[in-house]
Amino acid sequence: MKYRRLGRTDLDVSVICLGTMTWGEQNTEAQAHEQLDYALDQGINFIDTAEMYPVPPQPSTQGRTEAYIGTWLKARGSRDKVILATKVAGRDGPGTHLRKPTTILNKAQITEAIDGSLKRLNTDYIDLYQVHWPERITNHFGRLGYTHVEQQDLTPIEETLDALAGLVKAGKVRHLGVSNESPWGVMRYLEAADRLGLPHIVSIQNSYNLLNRIFEVGLAEIAHRESVELLAYSPLAMGLLSGKYFGGAKPEGARLTLYSRFIRYSTPGAQAAADAYVTLARQHGLDPAQMALAYVNSRSFLGANIIGATTLEQLKADIGSIDVELSDEVIAEIEKIHRSNPNPCP
Repeated sequence: MKYRRLGRTDLDVSVICLGTMTWGEQNTEAQAHEQLDYALDQGINFIDTAEMYPVPPQPSTQGRTEAYIGTWLKARGSRDKVILATKVAGRDGPGTHLRKPTTILNKAQITEAIDGSLKRLNTDYIDLYQVHWPERITNHFGRLGYTHVEQQDLTPIEETLDALAGLVKAGKVRHLGVSNESPWGVMRYLEAADRLGLPHIVSIQNSYNLLNRIFEVGLAEIAHRESVELLAYSPLAMGLLSGKYFGGAKPEGARLTLYSRFIRYSTPGAQAAADAYVTLARQHGLDPAQMALAYVNSRSFLGANIIGATTLEQLKADIGSIDVELSDEVIAEIEKIHRSNPNPCP
């Protein structure tokens, strides 16, 4: 395994981070524990989850993913061996059922959220606590274009950051991050931290893969200059880049077969681009999933690459990407495909 210092922290995180959002929906508790055991044995020390998980989110399963991690931590006594990240839900969106009448990012709700996560996770601190998505309407979860929408009673970013800073002061959280955030949002968090003497955010967890390189447009420079590094989620574009959906196939039990909610991966041009990358990998004797992950692993603005798997075989292949070095020829061909069909799944 390889490790990188995360931003301006003292955390040396594994470049491969173990994602968990299928646990409690597509994966059982025993399977979650099996994945955790294997990942830890392979040198992975970074685990990412959220209060909202598993996905698709619903009241009957909410919190189950964190609970599975919590039972593993208690059974194995492994808390000091892992860097644990979780998230507080933003406003409305997929986590609306978490708190009534709606989720907002004020002190009361953030306090309620962290206390629930700590209890489920069987720990008294979180290494990285992230805002899952903003309160304001902005371009995340595949939304494009820009139409200004007046929203009433938004919690100011300063108030949210102050509430998060209180968790750091109380010892419940070590470091702060954001997710599904825009360049404007990241810079507002940083400006507020400087102006008010509050902790800086150290990471941004956004979608990034060969079918969605939007992060490069505005956020990559911020990642470099401000040390707010990318935690890349969906690096295989929900499996499109693994090759299992090649030619429009719909394998039984696969995520995009089971769930229609992931519309960002069924846009015009998505299948053609994914098939082109899969074909390229096979032409060079590479596993398509490992090629896609190796590309993400190699990005200079990356803090960690969040993989997710529903089977142990998938997990082994994904972790194996850390040893794959892409040739200049393969990189050039990847860029050629990207130029011909850029960002079909933003």
